Amino acid sequence: MMKKLLAVLAASAVLSPLAMAQVGTTVKEAAKATSEKAQEVGDNMKAATESGTDKAMTKAKAKVHHAKAHHHGHKAKQAAEEAAK
Repeated sequence: MMKKLLAVLAASAVLSPLAMAQVGTTVKEAAKATSEKAQEVGDNMKAATESGTDKAMTKAKAKVHHAKAHHHGHKAKQAAEEAAK
């Protein structure tokens, strides 16, 4: 009985930091996605007031932020699924 308890405690001590690392990754990637989304919205608002070449460049920046937000969101989802295993 004592050996089983010790084995369970040892396993939880080893696995706990791994789970915490995955949760940390999830939070970090979700924060990055939120930041990129906010930058995208800001660039779109800026583009609404611009004209010509500046508007096209700002819209291109917004698309880059959109792609980065999508990427970070996907990584956050993967990390959350790994943490749940």
